[in-house]
Amino acid sequence: MNQAVTPKAPVTGLILSGGGARAAYQVGVLAAIADLLPDPASNPFPVIVGTSAGAINAVGLACGALHFSEAVRRLTAVWQGFHCHQVYRSDWPGVLRQAGRFVGNSLFGFGADAPVALLDNSPLRELLGRELDFSGIHAAVSRRKLRAIAVSAFGYETGQSVSFYQGRATVDPWFRHRRVGVPTRLNLEHLMASTAIPLIFPPVKVNREYFGDGAVRQLAPISPALHLGATKVLVVGVSGNPQAGAPQPEVVRVRSTRSPSLAQISGHILNSTFIDSLEGDIELLERINHMGRLMPADLKNQGMGLKPVEVLVIAPSQPLDQIAARHRHELPQSLRLFLRGPGATKASGAGVLSYLLFESGYCSELIELGYQDAMAQKQALLDFLAIESLTPAQQVLVE
Repeated sequence: MNQAVTPKAPVTGLILSGGGARAAYQVGVLAAIADLLPDPASNPFPVIVGTSAGAINAVGLACGALHFSEAVRRLTAVWQGFHCHQVYRSDWPGVLRQAGRFVGNSLFGFGADAPVALLDNSPLRELLGRELDFSGIHAAVSRRKLRAIAVSAFGYETGQSVSFYQGRATVDPWFRHRRVGVPTRLNLEHLMASTAIPLIFPPVKVNREYFGDGAVRQLAPISPALHLGATKVLVVGVSGNPQAGAPQPEVVRVRSTRSPSLAQISGHILNSTFIDSLEGDIELLERINHMGRLMPADLKNQGMGLKPVEVLVIAPSQPLDQIAARHRHELPQSLRLFLRGPGATKASGAGVLSYLLFESGYCSELIELGYQDAMAQKQALLDFLAIESLTPAQQVLVE
């Protein structure tokens, strides 16, 4: 006699992509979610995955998973108070010293054994060391408020995308082509490795290998969340293309009058690293979901169908490089001179600036944009998070 099988409760995953200072946008989305929750302490995301600057937000949430809204409040305070000197050396001695090291290493091989890059991000290490209590992850997992948290990094020797994760013992490691999942006790080194943008920030050694920004060669950004047990995912991106398959604006071809600046070229490289893989993975997942819906019912009943993965995407409704261009005056004078030559301080090179402008005015505007964009999808979020209704106080807050 066949017994009725009780369907398992869905496991909600949160995916926070990389993007340097652009990740301030994610904090605004998280603040909106916190305002929508009936219980401000409850963590709505048992699985959290972050890459690069998104890993900072992911770990911040995981460390405070015992009280979600308080964790979001702390993240918001950090991003709203950001200044470039808290992320990388922006004083004249620091900039000139790092530039000299970079040139000496690149052209003459001086100090070849020491990791070198254009910017010295030691201030970020100090800031994260003060703000994050990694013991909170273990406490949240132990009290079953968190299933798993993962941060991704890129191995320079193996060429693999490695997802370092901490979670319940029931989560198994995975091994795929150039991407693996490694269980560990997360610490500051994993986070610094995930945020180490190649050439801009120095690589970080974790165990036996040097690692860099997790967005590099990340072929399947959504995959780690699924390996950790998520059955549906909220993706908070940092590009201006919120929906895969949505109508795209017509591209107007213009005649080039001059060659692209170094900043323009670098901006496209950064976009291809931080954005393109995620958008491609979302589009692929939507196609797989569509194929699964077309499978005959008898095959689905036999367990041969493709299990659909519900995906909700929230991404900027405005171009972030244009917002960065409006705030370029906030860049420290030393960095302004340093980036003027490549063209990053011009409107055409604002793509690079949008990743490096860790200043309160720019970050605060991104936070507000994220909040408004999330509230524009309020009903979709309520349905996705299975929130049946809002309290009167919440209704007043979000209207």
